Amino acid sequence: MFALAWVCVGLGIVGIVTPVMPGTVFLILAAWLFTRSSPRFERWLLTHPRLGPSVVAWRASGAVPRWAQLVAAGSMAFSFAVLVVLGLSVPVLAIVAAVFVGVSAYLLTRPTS
Repeated sequence: MFALAWVCVGLGIVGIVTPVMPGTVFLILAAWLFTRSSPRFERWLLTHPRLGPSVVAWRASGAVPRWAQLVAAGSMAFSFAVLVVLGLSVPVLAIVAAVFVGVSAYLLTRPTS
């Protein structure tokens, strides 16, 4: 769990830097894994000035920053367009669309921090 938490921290940092990957999700997962493997590093993550605020907001009220909601939804729309251009089959596109719409709906209905 400890090693996986660090992998998630790394992916979360990549997600903060790049608009294609959702960093906050990985940081929330890292905090959950640290809770079970290392309270010391959980504390470090929660108090980190750049990484911690979104995790703390999620834990407090399930809040996701508005910019993160919009970037995530936009990234999913862009990814879906790429899949259409690549010519994936209609059944695969339907499944991906259903997942993306469900995730986007969930994200966009969360409170904002």
